[in-house]
Amino acid sequence: MAREALTGSRIRERRVMAGLKQADLARQIGISASYLNLIEHNRRRIGGKLLLNIAGALAVEPQSLTEGAEAALIATLREAADDVGLNQQDADRADEFAGRFPGWADVLAGTRKRVAALEQTVEALSDRLAHDPLLAASMHELLSTAAAIRSTAAILAETETLQPEWRDRFHANIHEDSRRLSDSAESIVTYLDAEPGAADPASSPQEEVEKYLNAHDFNFPSLESGAVAPAQIDAMIAEAPELTSQAGQFGAATVLRQVAEDAAVLKLAALRDAVAQDGADPLAVARRLRVSVPCVLRRMAALPELGAGLVVCDRSGTVIFRKSIEGFTIPRHGSCCPLWPLFGALGQPGSVIRERIDQLGRADASFDSFAVSEPVGVPLYNAPPLLRAVMLLLPVPPGSGRGAPVGSTCRICPHEACRARREPSVMKAGV
Repeated sequence: MAREALTGSRIRERRVMAGLKQADLARQIGISASYLNLIEHNRRRIGGKLLLNIAGALAVEPQSLTEGAEAALIATLREAADDVGLNQQDADRADEFAGRFPGWADVLAGTRKRVAALEQTVEALSDRLAHDPLLAASMHELLSTAAAIRSTAAILAETETLQPEWRDRFHANIHEDSRRLSDSAESIVTYLDAEPGAADPASSPQEEVEKYLNAHDFNFPSLESGAVAPAQIDAMIAEAPELTSQAGQFGAATVLRQVAEDAAVLKLAALRDAVAQDGADPLAVARRLRVSVPCVLRRMAALPELGAGLVVCDRSGTVIFRKSIEGFTIPRHGSCCPLWPLFGALGQPGSVIRERIDQLGRADASFDSFAVSEPVGVPLYNAPPLLRAVMLLLPVPPGSGRGAPVGSTCRICPHEACRARREPSVMKAGV
């Protein structure tokens, strides 16, 4: 039912909220109760002076009766219906529900947003606690120190004939280990209890690279002009405050060299013209411009107007580059979902995989994915090729149809019966 056709439902809801009987409202606005009944059941369209009179009697703005709930609220209600698999007939009545029960509609929409926010928090914390190298090293230090203190204390408690000289040494060891234990515990608390808004320290070289790329919005105009000398990239790396480790600098330099190589082959202006003619179809663009598909995928991810995400992995399946996109979680640590088309492309070198996917836990967004793998480096005799797979993610407008369900990583994927599951999920009922 069209939103403007639900004016009567909104009038009835506002009248009930105001505590007015149908006959009383009809008397105030000068019409019969039977005619008002037809209006409230959406059997008569109204407007002009009658609408103004009804709005005045109900002490509401006329727009609240004709326009109803905002489009964003309606969209959220439809997404909530999709999440629970509500049938299409009931889902199409989201506008009517919002018009008749605006308070409950706001509660439902707000609850869904909080659920989505909590899912993101669980994902981030689980990923961090399970794989954060700084936390792992700190916990190892805590456990080792506690074990040392316990061992020393056991010697003191169980050895009755211990010489005073050795007893003093053990006491000194306990004192030193206790201080080290206290310092380690304090550092962990400080790390976990960082002030909101404080800079998030990169705990791995890959995170350093990601912070560097995010700081530049994945855009490097100086690399788009033409031939780029290695010294220019070295200077960019040396001036980057985000890159503090040698491994982080190496990773960033690898990314910048790839950007420079792709820019020399395919200019962004030419890519924009091709996308304007062929749409966001990487294979069609590659054919038009006679450029490799992996290059087109990487360059399309650099177009801000597409809002695309990009994931690159090597032959081992390790993600070596990521450009995040809203609604699709790419784990910062640990392994990814093996059902991603990215990994399927590794087994089909040269084949371009196109698939619509939905990441479980993010039911409000679908993505068109394009994945392909390519050999890296110069081929050698009797040696298997080194492969690198690239996957481009393009957002799909709501209502464009659902895709194949995939996860982010097994630990936070709610699909218990997945054939690719490697470990139990923490996303269970009651969590």
